Amino acid sequence: MVLSNAPCSWGVFYPDTPRVSAERYLDEVAAAGYRGTELGPYGFLPTDPSALQDALDRRRLSLIGAVHVHVFSDPRSGPRLLADVDETGRLLRALGADQLVLMDEGNVYPPDAVGRLDDAQWRAMADMLRDAQKLLAEKFGVSLAFHPHVATAVEFEAQIDRLLQDTDIGLCFDTGHHAFWNQDPLAYMDKVWDRIGYMHLKNVDATVRQRMLDGQLGVREAFEAGIMCPLPDGVVDIAAVMRMLKERGFAGPVVVEQDYFEASGESPAALAKRNAAFLKPLL
Repeated sequence: MVLSNAPCSWGVFYPDTPRVSAERYLDEVAAAGYRGTELGPYGFLPTDPSALQDALDRRRLSLIGAVHVHVFSDPRSGPRLLADVDETGRLLRALGADQLVLMDEGNVYPPDAVGRLDDAQWRAMADMLRDAQKLLAEKFGVSLAFHPHVATAVEFEAQIDRLLQDTDIGLCFDTGHHAFWNQDPLAYMDKVWDRIGYMHLKNVDATVRQRMLDGQLGVREAFEAGIMCPLPDGVVDIAAVMRMLKERGFAGPVVVEQDYFEASGESPAALAKRNAAFLKPLL
């Protein structure tokens, strides 16, 4: 498995408001000991294939995939999704990466509301995913996975079950987002193992989670309080997750996603190094 990270660990979620430059991100992720990176929001890293390949080669990094956020709550947004998928798929193929992950945009929902789609919106989302999957496979040879995420339309096990039943796309499984609501990541990984094509490694702080579950913190307040903690410090047994991946011969990307919050007192680069040091003996 290639130890990989992503621009979101440096607080980069949108290309027009990056917390760090692309050059600094690439320098720091390589120095932290990673050999793979996600693309990040399209436009953050170079979009010219030759320029991106050169930037990666100079740091002995490889592009392992991309995550794209889409407003699935808008049933009319299918054409926009296909245009974005085409753009990203073209770049992935040029760099030899074969994985694209889609997730729902949570910021469109009211604060601390659980994202819910009515039946018509859900069917529209499933149709959009199938159309994106077909385009990627036929035009670029790229596989599609979906990322369940807190505060979106797909975050609880019943919702993930429904999505896997309604489509045949792969699953990007995120250990932290699954454990956020006190769901069992290892048990669910075992249940849906054949659908997992992409892994995100995150962990959850037990104390902050309990305050959130007790109603003392809202969902967004929990994130601001550091519910997504460094990999060695949380309730998810990351060592057991890695054992499962190794024993079952998982061949997809394995990516560290460390939510950064200033109150932690650690820089993104320091957090990346700490997570890498924890993971390397487990590889």
